[in-house]
Amino acid sequence: MRRALVSVTDKTGVVDFAKGLEKLGFEVVSTGGTLKALQEGGVKAIGIEQVTGFPEILDGRVKTLHPKVHGGLLYRRDDPKHVETIKEMGITPIDLVCCNLYAFDKALEKHADLPEMVENIDIGGPSMIRSAAKNFKDVLIVTEPGDYNDVLKALENHTDDFKFRMNLAYKAYSKTAAYDTMISKYFASQLDK
Repeated sequence: MRRALVSVTDKTGVVDFAKGLEKLGFEVVSTGGTLKALQEGGVKAIGIEQVTGFPEILDGRVKTLHPKVHGGLLYRRDDPKHVETIKEMGITPIDLVCCNLYAFDKALEKHADLPEMVENIDIGGPSMIRSAAKNFKDVLIVTEPGDYNDVLKALENHTDDFKFRMNLAYKAYSKTAAYDTMISKYFASQLDK
């Protein structure tokens, strides 16, 4: 069974996407509010703590930053040493990540104070996105709700080829670059105050 990790702030269309993944034979793993939304929507998702063996801590600041997540994303399926390490460590492969980031932009728009801005800086999301995108040959990275249908169709029709996957990785790196730039500009603006 293939495994998908779904953890999103923008939940637009995510229940239907996860149901589509389940229909295609994926086990869905999720976190916090996304897990709750998926389960309420009828998806048989499991919590990330069932993968990591470790609960979400620090008010959700740490939930996916774990070797059982990133090992499952980053190992090269065509490298026998990587495959052996994954088996030895009891790490299950993660074949798809669906992730978008904390709404730093929305906090910025409402002129939130510094503590709220800091809490809207996503750490685990960009880490998962970058891990999946780095290993795009083996892991699909989905960062935009607008791509959900195309991804499901590609999986169903076995057209999730190298270029399709690389295009999703391109979008993922563009998203994390823009996100980090927005945060950097915010911090720069605070230095002038």
